[in-house]
Amino acid sequence: MSSMSNEQRETMPSCEERARELLGRMNLAEKIGQLSQVNCDFHELNEAIRAGGIGSVLNEVNVDRVNELQHVAVNESRLGIPLLIGRDVIHGFKTIFPIPLGQAASWNPELVQQAAAISAAEAASTGVNWTFAPMIDITRDPRWGRIAESLGEDPVLCSQLGSAMVRGFQGAEPAEVGSIAACAKHFAGYGAAEGGLDYNTTNISEHELRNVYLRPFKAALDAGVMTFMAAFNDLNGVPASGNAFLMKQVLRDEWDFDGMVVSDWDSVHQLSVHGYTEGDRDAALAAASAGVDMEMASRTYADHLPSLIEAGAIAEQDIDQMVHNVLVTKFRLGLFENPFTDPQALPPVLDAAYLEVAKRAAVESCVLLKNSEETLPLDRGQVSRIALIGTLANDGYEQLGTWVFDGEALHSQTCLEALQNLTGDEVEVHWAAGLEHPRSYQHGKIPEAVELAANCDAIVVVAGEESILSGEAHCRADIGLPGAQAELIAALAETGKPLILVVMAGRPLTLGNVIDRVDAVLYAWHPGTMGGPAIAELLLGEQSPSGKLPVTFPAHVGQIPIYYAHKNTGRPPSDDSITHIDNIDGGAAQTSLGMSAFHLDTGFRPAFPFGFGLSYADFEYRDIEISANRWRIGDSVEISATVHNRGSRDATEVAQLYVRDLVGSVTRPVRELKGFQRIPLLAGESRRVSFTLTSAELAFFGNNMNSITEPGRFEAWIGGDSTATLGTDFELLAAESAG
Repeated sequence: MSSMSNEQRETMPSCEERARELLGRMNLAEKIGQLSQVNCDFHELNEAIRAGGIGSVLNEVNVDRVNELQHVAVNESRLGIPLLIGRDVIHGFKTIFPIPLGQAASWNPELVQQAAAISAAEAASTGVNWTFAPMIDITRDPRWGRIAESLGEDPVLCSQLGSAMVRGFQGAEPAEVGSIAACAKHFAGYGAAEGGLDYNTTNISEHELRNVYLRPFKAALDAGVMTFMAAFNDLNGVPASGNAFLMKQVLRDEWDFDGMVVSDWDSVHQLSVHGYTEGDRDAALAAASAGVDMEMASRTYADHLPSLIEAGAIAEQDIDQMVHNVLVTKFRLGLFENPFTDPQALPPVLDAAYLEVAKRAAVESCVLLKNSEETLPLDRGQVSRIALIGTLANDGYEQLGTWVFDGEALHSQTCLEALQNLTGDEVEVHWAAGLEHPRSYQHGKIPEAVELAANCDAIVVVAGEESILSGEAHCRADIGLPGAQAELIAALAETGKPLILVVMAGRPLTLGNVIDRVDAVLYAWHPGTMGGPAIAELLLGEQSPSGKLPVTFPAHVGQIPIYYAHKNTGRPPSDDSITHIDNIDGGAAQTSLGMSAFHLDTGFRPAFPFGFGLSYADFEYRDIEISANRWRIGDSVEISATVHNRGSRDATEVAQLYVRDLVGSVTRPVRELKGFQRIPLLAGESRRVSFTLTSAELAFFGNNMNSITEPGRFEAWIGGDSTATLGTDFELLAAESAG
């Protein structure tokens, strides 16, 4: 592969200038060809590329075939324009990392960036130069299958981690070998699908859209993301793929985005299915007019843009701008200089260093939800026989999770393998399936598992969801443990042995029917290739859990949507204001019940709050201080506290800063995350953790949809989750007027 010197780069025309010059030499058919993305099984693909009729190819990962396609595009077409080769590289390519929701539980942007960079390098070695990630849809409904792909419910956490993914995929310079273009998706509001049902309608007020759902996308843009993807959903009556408010007003006019927008798979054609357009011709007109540059999979642009231009329904200069956006992306990726792929220029896939990062990501993503009587970590001096129960404990495929096209089960290290390798001859590890598969309701294998467990010193049951139960179009109305897993756990509990539940899942699950039967719960999500070693090291105390929940866990599915940054309402609930259905006397008057916002049969608290996660250490927060209790708009303050590890183990804590704006011209959430830090602490060590809070971080979109920062009173807390009680307050004053 050739490379340019700095002097050559400085004298070369800009990507924009080169795109304009090339555009001036294109005929209409070649222009429309650049707006077309087809799957690799497209009929007569080579011929279409040779004729200039294809701008991008999806899902080809054979490097020889990719190089062949690029050869046709560069050497056999009239203008020699290279192809964008797209692939869903969501949480790994060959080395599979935890699902994005799991990575979000690490609260570690540096690690997330490193994982994305490895994913990019592995994908790039096959010729892929564009991924459709990160998915930065805010979601507050765990029934939605694609919550597995998300980074959780909070715009600040999602913004930081999504931006880290962008930097990882694209590297310091997107044209460098091993970097690929990132794509911020799905723009916008997709994560608020009604009923947690994929592809469903979303109705989001513009206040909420701007204050919550758009913020991670703006952060991704600020991080340099090269492409955006329009969402499937109907947003407030206008499907995103035809939504000019999103694509033109917000993305282009307000945010000055100068990259490329691609549709989702077939979503331009689906404008007619929504009932927004009548037929593919109108769909093509609506999407192109709204600002979708490239059409994925469907062919409405190729079939209808020529006649739409001829009829004057859309101007060719508008098509030119769309093509310009595509060409600029290709120039920025350096494809005109280096269209071909040499796998030897990159480390081999599944490199040992890559696997080590994957293990670290899996370790840091695991969240310890319960640990009664310090059941964990298991003491090898007291535990000589471990019963490992559950098919998920020995299934290399299922631990990979959703959206894995290129990872392979044979490369996974399972919990069974890892526990046996880590304990060696010290501890006997015995495995039983317990059920035929996690969705099975047959109890035939339960007695065998119970008998095995009764003869061991401790039981580790690995339960949860198979990977097929989450991801696109894989939504659930009941998010409890599938099949007879609860019955299996109940039977194991009857042995009286220490019982540890490890959960592999693509979403938060409701665990109310098992949580009281187990002594400890380690939530591992779908942890990827190295999930087994990570879980084994946590169970045996080689590592201490440090993951924190990136999403609220409901106690019951009927509480959904439930999230920490809710509004206060006029009648907020409290422990004194609620009444449980079982405590209502017969014939009780309506006014005798608590008149506040709660469910009679489940109260108002979640099972586990956002930001929650236990450790093998014991962390104490104390001595909160703020550098100024009264300060002005335009200034900043330092808010600090002491974090003390009063336990006997070294561990890492994720300290979190929350703020509440007590009065606003638009009602504000009861708490909002404003900062977080991973703090490693030795046993017995104390450390001051300090957060800088700027007045700009207190801004929100008001009634006129402009970002404003209002003077007023605020409260702030520092702690280990969103229910932190160590607090202070301050007053923000209006900026001093210019003299």
